Amino acid sequence: MQVTLCRLRTHQWCFILFNVILFHALLFGADFVEEYFLHSLPHVDMKILDIKDKARKLNLEPLRGNPSKYYILNQPEVCNGKTIFLLSLIFSSPGNGTRRDLIRKAWGSVTTVQGYPILTLFALGMPALVTTQEEIDAESQKNNDIIEGIFLDSSENQTLKIISMTQWAVAFCPSALFILKADEMFINLPGLVDYLLNLKGHLEGIYLGRVIHQDIPNRDPHSQEFVSLSEYPEKYYPDYCSGEAFILSQDVARMVYVVLNEAPVMVPADVFVGICAKSVGLIPIHSSRFSGERHITYNRCCYKFIFTSAEVTDAETSLAWKEVSDGKECSLFETYYGLISCKLLTYLDSFKHFHTGSAKDNAVYFGN
Repeated sequence: MQVTLCRLRTHQWCFILFNVILFHALLFGADFVEEYFLHSLPHVDMKILDIKDKARKLNLEPLRGNPSKYYILNQPEVCNGKTIFLLSLIFSSPGNGTRRDLIRKAWGSVTTVQGYPILTLFALGMPALVTTQEEIDAESQKNNDIIEGIFLDSSENQTLKIISMTQWAVAFCPSALFILKADEMFINLPGLVDYLLNLKGHLEGIYLGRVIHQDIPNRDPHSQEFVSLSEYPEKYYPDYCSGEAFILSQDVARMVYVVLNEAPVMVPADVFVGICAKSVGLIPIHSSRFSGERHITYNRCCYKFIFTSAEVTDAETSLAWKEVSDGKECSLFETYYGLISCKLLTYLDSFKHFHTGSAKDNAVYFGN
């Protein structure tokens, strides 16, 4: 039997090519649309220029002179005399000491990437239990990498946590060029630093992450996330970076600090940052390499390319960091295959979880 692959007619080849393009458009098209079409030029007026001037002239000596007013645990000298390229502030829950230890052994152990200094610290609020506080005190004494604000660490106080840690970054680590806020997730530090280095001297005006576009405030008064019209009257939130992980340049952190008191604190924490950014004339920069709240199904070359992945297990964290940091590069084809593989598997997992959740909801409904 003769092979007829090369004898396909023109319209048949066109059909195959169309399907290949369609497959890639469906898989990656949304990312490209977000990356290149959600941006607009920021509006600049005299108020914004005044904010920038105040940010440059911030007097933080009263705060530096009395840190115990704002922090139970502080690391006031950790940045002294150093130029930090990337300060990573990992937002951790007080009782997650085991998870913090795992991060310290993985990407939290990195002090330089390509010769550029990296510093990783853990951001906490106060625990509900005295025994947990005692454990945190001992952990801090051993590792000297915990900042603990004077507020209860709860879901309702995440905006206070953002405010407290932004204040700490501008007051006690003003030499940090970039500030990463991240949850206890997987972080590809080498890839992230390489991306920042390729900004080619653009060290200011950076508010970078997975951008959420036209998010709608929760108007359900029975919901824990309810936001009233008096607190935020607009139909949509401004574009903002998903709170699981985002990066601010030092100048942006200082400008956000200047306008903190002008933004509504009852909105979600990541929205709060977006509102502050809008008020100083900033447009968030989107990168689909940030996972947002999604867990990306593991593939070595995929994880070498992406910046973050949420809800990573302890075992997966150790494996991912070992293989991402092994120095073994991925070819263009391996990266391409890895991205397709992990993206498809992530979608399938999301689809499976959606149907599992729907089944559970139905079971509860029919059981009542």
